[in-house]
Amino acid sequence: MSTQASTSSAKAAVLQKHDNDVVIVCAVRSAITKGRKGGFKDTKPELILSHVLRAAYSKISLDPKLIEDISVGNVLPPGGGASAARMAALHAGIPVETSINTVNRQCSSGLTAVNQIANQIRAGQIDIGIGAGVESMTHGFGSKAAPEVSDEVLENQDAEDCLLPMGITSENVAADYNIPRSYQDAFSAKSFQKAAAANKAGKFKDEIVPILAKWIDPKTEEVKEVLVNEDDGIRDGVTAESLAKIKPAFKKDGVTHAGNASQVSDGAAAVVLARRSVAKRLNLPILGKFVTAATIGVPPRIMGVGPAYAIPRVLHLTGLTLGDIDFFEINEAFASQALFSIDHLKIPHEKVNLNGGAIAIGHPLGCTGARQVATGLNIAKQTGGKVFVTSMCIGSGMGMAAVFVSEQ
Repeated sequence: MSTQASTSSAKAAVLQKHDNDVVIVCAVRSAITKGRKGGFKDTKPELILSHVLRAAYSKISLDPKLIEDISVGNVLPPGGGASAARMAALHAGIPVETSINTVNRQCSSGLTAVNQIANQIRAGQIDIGIGAGVESMTHGFGSKAAPEVSDEVLENQDAEDCLLPMGITSENVAADYNIPRSYQDAFSAKSFQKAAAANKAGKFKDEIVPILAKWIDPKTEEVKEVLVNEDDGIRDGVTAESLAKIKPAFKKDGVTHAGNASQVSDGAAAVVLARRSVAKRLNLPILGKFVTAATIGVPPRIMGVGPAYAIPRVLHLTGLTLGDIDFFEINEAFASQALFSIDHLKIPHEKVNLNGGAIAIGHPLGCTGARQVATGLNIAKQTGGKVFVTSMCIGSGMGMAAVFVSEQ
């Protein structure tokens, strides 16, 4: 059997529909806004999450009583996070009987939440659930999030490396794998250009829930109500030349700077998952299905290389090859690590982040993993792509990746 025939048979297998499949019936997100400056700077994360949860079930006329469990990815939660998520669900009109938990696997938290709910459906524990993610980096990011760690634990070098600033891990990837700044800036400019073009063409509209938010004018301190319905970190007219002028942020002679790293952002996303037989019985719209996900650990000092190792692992689980994947959503934590991951796997650049990535759009830590699913399904609808992979690197040295099928 030729390799082409065997790869297409694996692809044919994931495209088949079975009553026990875990399907996605809705995937939505808020706009992603700039931390401390953007549309959600005066909105607490539980309120952004509440709006998105309400939109997720309302959009498909799903009775919220049928939602059995919710998992919310959140990295910087005050007070442990679970009660804020619980309050968001209750405020969103989801009944008291629907349980909830928060989960923190750093930058993959939103995908970890989706994976958890999918596995609960698979195991027969629930029929319908929501995997979501939220982050307000305006309210949680910075020194407040830094831990104090036992001296004994820090005697282990890998453990100590977990405390490295993320920007330094980006510098390490660039130095170890010889990724020049000019290449990173060109990649980042392309991310901005793709996102700006997609935004202008209205390509994000279907995935974004418009939210009315209170916004305090920093100059006059006047409280205004603003409609937040587009990503406000996207800039038009960015070029590799304009990025070349920005000073390095982490090392004097470094290559990582504000223009080739993900933005500090606020936002939320929610993915409603169901068993296919139940979705059919309730006449819910089936957008696609969750196939499977995988995680892997990598050295903490080069944490950004995670996708390069997580993607092969998830493909191995499904029998798919890179050629079977129609497009990829790979989180751009930093241009250095995104480029390493894409080039290490020899993924054609034109298959990655078709509408731009986190460098242009932003990376609200807990939200991104769920946001990529909403964006991926939207791109599949626009391009006719069927099988896509989402992936991200994870602070402290890990990677996660998942395979989805679009049925739109």
